[in-house]
Amino acid sequence: MGLSGKLLQIIALPGVVIIIFAIVAAAATVAKPGCPSKCGDVEIPFPFGLSEACFLNKSFNITCQSGKPFTGNVPVRNISIDNHELHVMQWVARDCYKHNNDTNDVPCTPTNTYDRCNDDRDSRVYTNSPSLRLSQYTISNSKNKFTVIGCDTKAYLSGYQNGEWYNIGCSTRCPGLSNMVNGSCSGVGCCELEFPEGLNNISVDVSSFHSHSEVWNFNPCGYAFVVEKDKFNFSTNYLNNYTNTTVPLVLDWAVGNLTCEEAKKEQNSACKENSDCIVRQIKTKQAGYHCKCKQGYKGNPYLQGQGGCQDIDECEHPALNNCTNYCVNGVGNYTCGCPKWYHGDGRKYGEGCSVDLALAIKVSIGIGIGLIAMLGGSSWLFLVLQKRKYIKLKAKLFQQNGGLILERRLRALGSTRKAKIFTFEELKVATKNYRESRIIGRGGFGTVYKGFLPNNTIVAIKKSKTVDPDQVDQFINEIVLLSQIDHKNVVKLLGCCLETQVPLLVYEFVSQGTLFNYIHHEGNTSIKRWETYLRIVAETADALSYLHSLTIIHRDVKPSNILLGANFTAKVSDFGISKLVSHDQKDVATVVQGTLGYLDPEYLQTNQLKEKSDVYSFGVVLVELLTGDDVFSFDRSEDERCLPMYFLFFLKENRMDEILDKRIVEEGNKEQITEVIKLAERCLRVKGDERPSMKELAMELEQIRKIEMHLWVNAQSNLEEAKHLDGVTSNAYENGGSSSTTAGFDSMKDNVMLALGDGR
Repeated sequence: MGLSGKLLQIIALPGVVIIIFAIVAAAATVAKPGCPSKCGDVEIPFPFGLSEACFLNKSFNITCQSGKPFTGNVPVRNISIDNHELHVMQWVARDCYKHNNDTNDVPCTPTNTYDRCNDDRDSRVYTNSPSLRLSQYTISNSKNKFTVIGCDTKAYLSGYQNGEWYNIGCSTRCPGLSNMVNGSCSGVGCCELEFPEGLNNISVDVSSFHSHSEVWNFNPCGYAFVVEKDKFNFSTNYLNNYTNTTVPLVLDWAVGNLTCEEAKKEQNSACKENSDCIVRQIKTKQAGYHCKCKQGYKGNPYLQGQGGCQDIDECEHPALNNCTNYCVNGVGNYTCGCPKWYHGDGRKYGEGCSVDLALAIKVSIGIGIGLIAMLGGSSWLFLVLQKRKYIKLKAKLFQQNGGLILERRLRALGSTRKAKIFTFEELKVATKNYRESRIIGRGGFGTVYKGFLPNNTIVAIKKSKTVDPDQVDQFINEIVLLSQIDHKNVVKLLGCCLETQVPLLVYEFVSQGTLFNYIHHEGNTSIKRWETYLRIVAETADALSYLHSLTIIHRDVKPSNILLGANFTAKVSDFGISKLVSHDQKDVATVVQGTLGYLDPEYLQTNQLKEKSDVYSFGVVLVELLTGDDVFSFDRSEDERCLPMYFLFFLKENRMDEILDKRIVEEGNKEQITEVIKLAERCLRVKGDERPSMKELAMELEQIRKIEMHLWVNAQSNLEEAKHLDGVTSNAYENGGSSSTTAGFDSMKDNVMLALGDGR
């Protein structure tokens, strides 16, 4: 077929799909012969049914009450045979409060059997914990999401996955409405979570941190529910009163729990003639099977005979075949033939394509020339249209990612240092089309490539996984701010590319890897390891102090985000989850993000992000340097599995000599190590207010680095004094008895002992 025919097929494809879908869907909603096919407006196709004689087994029993279908006590909206889905309605979990000074109490009106009322003032008005007990179905993880609404709310989704208990939670706290955006469920006022496949028998529990006492004027209730994706759109009005008592939910269903082979062997397979059996997989575990009509057939694959899978006559529907003249239907397929040719007297010349050979050659040549011309013209037109489409797409993405805003902001900066806006083609060439060999790092938030610009500058190009379209203004503000950062210990942001689905960030390239590799994987036997450690943490503290002065909270301080440049110079990197806080904010409510083991426990408990959260993470880095241990280790006891708890336990027991890295003890200054231990303990205090600031840490680390220098100066001074001693000491020195002076110096060093039991 020529290009024009293919183009026509492409243009007509959506219509063809719609027609095929309509034909198959109409046939797939067939009930068992002699059985009711509807309850109200809802089709009830087999294997479902309204009575024992009409369903496959009891798990497919649908009851019809007052013209509405139910499975158990759950209302049914729709049943899909093709997608093997059951669309139902599920209760919303609510938790509401009233207070002494409220003259308009929220009335307690139970809407279902899960509601609980309480008429005491200044207390909970009502609460409920709805559950869904339908073990024959699983909650579709691709079609649903767990959603929580409230500003003083925590909620949990519990259930069973493959027979094992499963629980996830989501919490949200916010002082007001200023940071909320309609349509955005990003963690402030509304949060949502994904969950794994295979979950069933669920329950939803919602409660409050402080009885909504701090936010009652605009948010007296908390709500939680599992809802079908695209069926819920957050509105700030919901905080005051979310009136829906039920929400739509999608369940997955399958036949039994046998495989296709097992069902066939037992001769009780639900799949009838002209259908295929498809095993249902949940995390590599077989969980029953589905039936589907073979290609070229339509109908209900669970029924025998009429109503079951019947041959589709493609020739009756022009959209289902690509024959230009003559179509012959077959069983499960069709073939195309040539038109019937006739003599002038009306007699059939033949059923095939028997025509004059010369005429056939001429026709073929004409068709060939026409096809070649059409192919050339179509190809040129296709390329032109594709190029225009590509240019429009890049322009759309550039604008969508805030490119126009960024250009305006950069022009306003004038001659100051500013970020460059790279084109997609520039970075594609720099990374050789993002070749696998150019990857230099992968993380939870993206991939980093090594790139070479035309001027031979080596750069690191970060390709993030996702970006929140509702935070474009904030993203542009952070790019402008980061481009102005000029600190020798912070990785410089050189520019960005906004012509891609997810923006690309271009940083200076740092050559010596990460501090994590230096601690755990480098075979470095240099005698200056402790001296290098001290300089790295001092430079890191200075960089974080600088960022805090610009109201930037890094939020993911860890050794793998501290790069090492020439001479092992520290370079703080990866601002993928950093937070820009306004000057009048001491802390900010946000969804907890970061790396387990380094996360501030106060931040985990309150969701309040502070500068002191970076201080706690920095303290974990200090402990990792001191011990050389992993942040998590299953070789330690359960209470000591997390490195900070392990460190604090040994510090309290005055047993630090058992866990310190032998390499730094042997080469390091004991007084310096003792002071760093004290700093680490202060950083790891549970209450953020008891921790030092990054500025204080930077100053104290610089003072600790000078201890070695002061000891050397004092030793030199003692040596000079020894030379002027008279009597026996002088003669001993002159006669080669320098051992007395040396012994004195060694004694002085020995007095600088690690106070291993101190620091708390």
